[in-house]
Amino acid sequence: MAITTNDWDRYRAMTCEREELGLTLDLAPMGMRSADIEALRGRIDAAVQAMADLESGAIANPDEERMVGHYWLRAPELAPTSDIGADIESSIEQVKTFAERVHSGEFGKLTRVLSLGIGGSALGPMFVADALGRDAEDRMAIDFVDNTDPEGIARIVEGIGEQLAETLVLVTSKSGGTPETRNAMIMVRTAFEAAGLDFAGHAVAITGNGSALDRVAESEGWLARFRMWDWVGGRTSEMAAVGLLPAALQGLDIDAMLEGARACDAATRDRDVARNPAALMAVAWHAATNGRGERDMVVLPYRDRLLLLSRYLQQLVMESLGKREDLDGTVVEQGIAVYGNKGSTDQHAYVQQLRDGVNNFFAVFVRALESSSGPDRVEVEDGVTAADYLHGFLLGTREALAANGRPSMMITVPRVDARSIGVLIALFERAVGFYASLININAYHQPGVEAGKKAAAAVLELQKRVEGELSGVARTAEDIAASLGEAERTETVFFLLEHLAGERRATRDGFGTASRF
Repeated sequence: MAITTNDWDRYRAMTCEREELGLTLDLAPMGMRSADIEALRGRIDAAVQAMADLESGAIANPDEERMVGHYWLRAPELAPTSDIGADIESSIEQVKTFAERVHSGEFGKLTRVLSLGIGGSALGPMFVADALGRDAEDRMAIDFVDNTDPEGIARIVEGIGEQLAETLVLVTSKSGGTPETRNAMIMVRTAFEAAGLDFAGHAVAITGNGSALDRVAESEGWLARFRMWDWVGGRTSEMAAVGLLPAALQGLDIDAMLEGARACDAATRDRDVARNPAALMAVAWHAATNGRGERDMVVLPYRDRLLLLSRYLQQLVMESLGKREDLDGTVVEQGIAVYGNKGSTDQHAYVQQLRDGVNNFFAVFVRALESSSGPDRVEVEDGVTAADYLHGFLLGTREALAANGRPSMMITVPRVDARSIGVLIALFERAVGFYASLININAYHQPGVEAGKKAAAAVLELQKRVEGELSGVARTAEDIAASLGEAERTETVFFLLEHLAGERRATRDGFGTASRF
């Protein structure tokens, strides 16, 4: 693969600039040629049509016989029915109104948000909060619990300390029964009760209508309940109440974020692939990976505020594209692995391998031209600022990778603000959708995740049976497994015994869950 930089004609030929978005996609160092686009022309046209069908309300998830409508969230008028459009508009207004009521002090003094969720209910909101939050300027401070680690939950609650009385708790779970979120809610509720506080008077549910969580919130009189729809997947729910509510409470500009996503959606409906940055990105992924996931995607954003972009994209890309079977039922084992950190930290972390090691990746540089910080203009050398260094490292790394045959693309936005974040989210959402069509898979289901949940439930059931065998008499894992008729799971029984012994020591020694709350 011939890869070059500083080839002006190639740059102009392989770059898509959409001025109305403030977005430029540079594919020059990907080693992709016009022939790669032409070879996929039929599939590209079909992918653009499939996206149009999806936006029109076609059944896009045959496994669950449901629509996929996250694009309507920023363009309610495009929803297939007026009822759905009105429901979306009502939800956005509900988010804004509730945030205003909280900020006005209607529910008492509330200065902090504690958001409980996992996966798509956490990664998008965490990315946006970190990218756009400005601490002293934020209307409310925000923390996230995105795991079922009791020590991690306790650490966050202890960090809030006496401000627990000023904390609004968001509990986000579409099904209303997500174990990690339920566990976090129970532990946080226990902390509120231990502090003599009424949890219901601080709690908000974001969930599906009629879910177990919805019923609890209604019966206990929580402050509010926000709807999650079955046609919005968790990893594409940032523009629903899942992402908009924590952002609005933090004081971020959710209208600008919605507008950026809406504008990007419009631009990426263009049937001229040369003008469609999301379709071009999908074609570049296909060319780089041979349509088989043969290269990893390394996300290298050169702004601290974009640190969590790679974590957000891990779920969006890997959960959407990591599929065993295609739409025809053929075993294909598809996917693109995603990892990343930030520039210029990467210069001192793993760029050495990217340049000189195994050539099994393509890089995605993300460049923001402007910094909103005054210190950006402080000179660290005569006529040179820290921002100049940062940008120099980006361009230098891009050239160094290309010189050694390592492909990359570069996304440029004017600055890290709410509108640009909306553009970036929509760009990757639509690129994932286009790429899935190119390789004939369903991007909108996640059977592997469900399989993992079922396996975890089976392990917990086995743990209860193992505990029933414990009587104070020394026994081996082999003995207990045989007694339970689970000889083939002796290894799992052993791990469960180790876990139970560790938890009992933790409680006895005073640093386990029981003593925390």
